[in-house]
Amino acid sequence: MTSAANTDSASDRLQAMGVALPELRDNPYYVHHRKVGSSIYISGQLPYKDGRLLGQGTVGSDVELETAKELARHAVLNCLAAAVQAVGELDRVRIVQMLVFVASTPDFGEQSSVASAASDLLIEVLGENGRHARTAIGVAGLPLKSPVEIQMVCTAV
Repeated sequence: MTSAANTDSASDRLQAMGVALPELRDNPYYVHHRKVGSSIYISGQLPYKDGRLLGQGTVGSDVELETAKELARHAVLNCLAAAVQAVGELDRVRIVQMLVFVASTPDFGEQSSVASAASDLLIEVLGENGRHARTAIGVAGLPLKSPVEIQMVCTAV
């Protein structure tokens, strides 16, 4: 990917990286975001692309660390897409907190490395507005056997 640090807007930086925010499909059971005042609560997002889950399995057994990092980047793009739905444009999004769930074996200790891939993307795209409080948690399983799920709290700026 091309470094996009010198471009003006978050949208320009994302475009310079060759990445587009995905379209989020409606779900009959939940909304992708809920806005309360200037706070935006983003539902847990899986690594979907074009309506297809990009991976399944458990990190540390049948999913490699590098694959999990790439899946985390896709999941965080879905979070950004939900945030843009809430506020209208990427430049108005500031990440407050990110919670990263990693379906992993009990002896896998690199959940923070998986989360860092998503954090890196947020900072590269949003700059200082992408820096956030963060928790990375290893879990026994996630919906649809996804290796990664990301939930966020954002604010409109």
